[in-house]
Amino acid sequence: MLPDGYRSVGGSSFADLLASQAPEMMPGAAGAASGELAGVAHGTTIVAATFADGVVMAGDRRATMGNVIAQRDIQKVFPTDEYSCVGIAGTAGIAIEMTRLFQVELEHYEKIEGATLSTDGKANRLATLIRGNLGMAMQGLAVVPLFAAYDLDQQCGRIFAFDVTGNKNEERTFHSVGSGSTFARGSLKKLYTEGMDERSAVTAVIQALYDAADDDTATGGPDLTRRIFPLVSVITADGYRAWDEAETAAVADAVIGGRMTRPDGPSAPLT
Repeated sequence: MLPDGYRSVGGSSFADLLASQAPEMMPGAAGAASGELAGVAHGTTIVAATFADGVVMAGDRRATMGNVIAQRDIQKVFPTDEYSCVGIAGTAGIAIEMTRLFQVELEHYEKIEGATLSTDGKANRLATLIRGNLGMAMQGLAVVPLFAAYDLDQQCGRIFAFDVTGNKNEERTFHSVGSGSTFARGSLKKLYTEGMDERSAVTAVIQALYDAADDDTATGGPDLTRRIFPLVSVITADGYRAWDEAETAAVADAVIGGRMTRPDGPSAPLT
């Protein structure tokens, strides 16, 4: 026999159901004991840019723990449904838990309502989850994701940025979050052009991650020795698609090759 909470009529939010029935399973519910923050892994830089047919998102692969590299091949970009994805920056463990909950939240809504949540609705649901982590953020365990989606109604790629309070802002062209975001955005200011094609957009975000890694020790650049490259995802009218690793490696190799003669990178979009 199911408990009463599972048999009562509720809303379409799985997060609300989880918070009421099993709050200990919410992201960050375990709390953080004083002095433990030095042993917590953090994800770093995520970049996203719109292009003619949709939106591209990429993340470096490094996770840090203080001044130590905790992991060299962490995954920071996750599909959340057929037409959206999230890139995580901040406290890695809580961010990944929040992303998984967000994935279930969108699937739960679709099953309960019989319709897919709108792009703005998805961004609002993610903002609510981030706001729910505010207490942990005040303890130093902040999560600052970047959300990208292809809007079937508007027929374009869209990017949403958030702060630790859940405040949501739409970015029309490109954006970056994480410790290397200042350098990545500066790079994209030079390289981004409206209406660029998919490959040009992918090249631009990899260039931006390279620039971020060049100036930010917490951001990992392409690792040629281990053949570890940024994770790249593209969302178009055909849905979410992770870029093939071999294709990403080819673009990264070309970017690094260009830096051999021009260390500061190109000042105009590559075609």
